Amino acid sequence: MHISALFMLMIPDWVVFVHLFTILPAASLGAWLFLAKKGSPLHRKLGKIYMVLMGFTALWTLFLPAHVGPTLFGHFGGLHALSLLTAWTVPTAWKAARNGQIRKHKSAMIQLYIGGILIAGGFALFSEGRFLHTLLFSK
Repeated sequence: MHISALFMLMIPDWVVFVHLFTILPAASLGAWLFLAKKGSPLHRKLGKIYMVLMGFTALWTLFLPAHVGPTLFGHFGGLHALSLLTAWTVPTAWKAARNGQIRKHKSAMIQLYIGGILIAGGFALFSEGRFLHTLLFSK
């Protein structure tokens, strides 16, 4: 058994599934929000849901230990940097939208989706030894 698979046994599945329960709908909502009409009441309502999901998942993932690649203090890995970026970007984007700073809001939302969903999700999906990769691709 691969060493990272042994480490994964130490994390209860429900801890990772809580993360998946928040990030999967956030990924879908984020994609829809990019394509939908901006500024509509539906955009605002779904945007708030998206921001809450992303904010929660950013904080939640800080408690998930890294078991692939180098770690800091035996816990934090490279993807935790994206969690911190997400935790900073969510309130920044929210505040920008509330203050009518649409260009700043748009920029923050693009960064959030690219870093928090596409890059982090890509690593989670395609890095051997990560929970999602093991779940979907192991024999």
